[in-house]
Formats: sequence, structure tokens, C-alpha cells
Amino acid sequence: MKLTYYGQSCVELEFDGKKLLFDPFITGNPLAKDVDVNSLKPDYILVSHGHGDHVADLVTVAKNSGAKVICIAEIAGWLGKQGVDNVHGMNIGGSFKFDFGKVKMVNAVHSATLPDGSNGGNPAGFVVYTGSQNVYFAGDTALTYDMKLLADENLDWAILPIGDNYTMGVDDAIKSTGFFNCKNVVGVHYDSFPVIKIDKEEAAQKFQSAGINLKLPEVGQTIEI
Repeated sequence: MKLTYYGQSCVELEFDGKKLLFDPFITGNPLAKDVDVNSLKPDYILVSHGHGDHVADLVTVAKNSGAKVICIAEIAGWLGKQGVDNVHGMNIGGSFKFDFGKVKMVNAVHSATLPDGSNGGNPAGFVVYTGSQNVYFAGDTALTYDMKLLADENLDWAILPIGDNYTMGVDDAIKSTGFFNCKNVVGVHYDSFPVIKIDKEEAAQKFQSAGINLKLPEVGQTIEI
């Protein structure tokens, strides 16, 4: 599986000929100034919640690519008003089988209003089951005991926010890995704004000391996971 990082929480997973893009926020992120948003052609877009730093480029990418958007029901309704009809609405605790595998929507502890003030429903995360790997995309979340419910999901990788202030920081992200039994982490949601800037060297040392394999790809970089 290939993972490409586009800054903030925007990552793309590519496997078995399919591309899954999460939380497209590129044009408003100065760290992603070299990424051409119009070049993104995912098959699916998964949206964790409605904040601008997760949906700013959602409508553009959806219309350019024709991708099916997977999101909570309230965002699905909002997208219809934006002229995006290829949408699969879900809610927390539900799962659905797509042509690439299964997706389960799981709880996240955050807020979720859309940029225009519309109701964004509840924030969420996703577990993606591909048949060969199980990947947890936590979305924006605090550390929560609900993560313990994922302990038996045989997670291969977890994509976790580590920037603090708005979400978990490094220490709570490390603690969360013990809740859901995963030793491989891709850190996201950091450095885009001054209040979520982190010391990447210190973060790497803390994860290493905890026995956790942390990946912090550069914006635009593709890694194998």
C-alpha cells in the first residue's frame, strides 16, 4: 500500500488499483503550495468532519474526479446542495462494503460545523479493511476510551493527529496506540498553523522510546506502508 501525504490531515491511500483520499485541504495550506489540487483523481474521498481544514477542497476534488464521497449523513446532505451527488452517507458504528474493501465509521471527540455554518453532524474516524491491511484514520480527535473498542480489529497502521491544541498531542497519541494495539503510526494534523507546530525530532524520539514506529512524510511525499 502507498500513502501520499498532502499536508494537515490530507492523505491518499493507493492499493489494488484504487485511490482513497482523506480530508482534502490543500489550497488553504501554505505547506502544500506545491501540490496541484486539480491533479488529484481519487476513486473515493473519505471525510472525517466538516471543518474547513478538512473539506476546503472537497467539492473541487469531488467534481474534478467523480470520486464517491464517504462521509457522515449531514455532510452528505450538504454536498448535495453543492452539486455533488456521488455520495455515500454513513453514521458512527456503521460499516459498508465497497469494491476496495469495507469501511467502518467510528467515533471521534471533536466538533464539526461546516465552513458556512451548516450542521456537520458528528466528527468521525474510519477503519478501512482492504483484505490485506487494516488502517485506522482517526480524524480530529481527543484521546478517548472509545479507541479501546478497536483493540480487536488487528490494525496494521493508524493515522493519528499529533499537533495538540485542537486534537491529541504526541503524548496522548502514543497512549492511544496502547488502546487499539497498533505499533505503526503516520502522524498528521501538525505544523500547518503556529498553534499546532511540533518539534518533529522530539516527537520521533518519544514514539521510538514507546516502541512505536512513527512516520512523518513530507508534504507531497509517497511512502510504502
